[in-house]
Amino acid sequence: MDVIGGRALDVHAHAMPLPLLQRLAVRTLADLSDVADGIVRIDPRVSGVGPRAPLPLARSQYDVGARLAEMAALGVDRHAVSLPPFLFCSTADDERLARGVVAAGNDELATYVAEAPDRLLGLGSVALGWPGAAEEARRALDDLGMAGIAIGSRGAGRDLDDPVNDELWALLSERRTFVFLHPSGVPDAHRQSDFWLPQLVGYPMETALAVARLVLGRVLERFPLALCLAHGGGCLPALRGRLDLGWERKDVARTTPLPPSEYTGRLFYDTAVFSPVQLRRLVADVGADHVLLGTDHPFELADRDPIGTVRALGLGPAETRAILGDNAAALLGGPGPPCPTVTR
Repeated sequence: MDVIGGRALDVHAHAMPLPLLQRLAVRTLADLSDVADGIVRIDPRVSGVGPRAPLPLARSQYDVGARLAEMAALGVDRHAVSLPPFLFCSTADDERLARGVVAAGNDELATYVAEAPDRLLGLGSVALGWPGAAEEARRALDDLGMAGIAIGSRGAGRDLDDPVNDELWALLSERRTFVFLHPSGVPDAHRQSDFWLPQLVGYPMETALAVARLVLGRVLERFPLALCLAHGGGCLPALRGRLDLGWERKDVARTTPLPPSEYTGRLFYDTAVFSPVQLRRLVADVGADHVLLGTDHPFELADRDPIGTVRALGLGPAETRAILGDNAAALLGGPGPPCPTVTR
């Protein structure tokens, strides 16, 4: 079987609208002096990374025309666009700052995706860990027309299973809103100061930790979220057996009526794992109907051949179409992208 002309919906794509960065710069929360060189520096209170850390700013992060050209080159029809985690204010201890930056980010992202409404969908953000996150989610969905919500892995010094977030989970589960979880911090950060380890190792560990808390903290039992995990769930898929073993043998971990794998098996996972072997294993574990195309565009650790990634799995036409776009289209509530032509 050969799949050609594959047009797809990528659920893991980021944007940093320039008006948002300019708003931050006015408040001395961002340094835009190196934008021409593809670099922005954002205050640690917003970014959660070190002072003066250079963050990559590809032109397509703020130029819709550049994004559409890159999408065409990759064969991707639509992007579900979210802000990157260093605009989530996940480590901020100032509620007013966090809520203000997130609200401004939603406003500017809505304007950005409106430049190409047939190609771009917006995923709004919320200030996790603070009261009022549900209100901002409702505003993003109802007033700004966002297609879903992107969340980090922590906020305000609180984990995702903290009761302060329950109102948000109730809203999102009731509406069956598409929720995209992207790690927004790393565990034991002082051990990851070299070798780009926060992105290479820290993010996958953070995702596993955050979702384990959602499971064992009974969030996913109480609130059946339409939750998709970035980077193929990070380390989580490899921990399915261990979490189930703990649930079976450790009373303190037996918090739910069903084993953890029953809850993680209901989640969705993007394809950004960068290994055909691992991606095949993920599809085998959770099913093609729970895997969505995700690239991490336009960062340097992105999948630069997303259609080829899915083709290489050697799946049947229906499963290939599901991963390329049908699954995501169903979750995001819009029509599916044109199906790839399939020849035998």
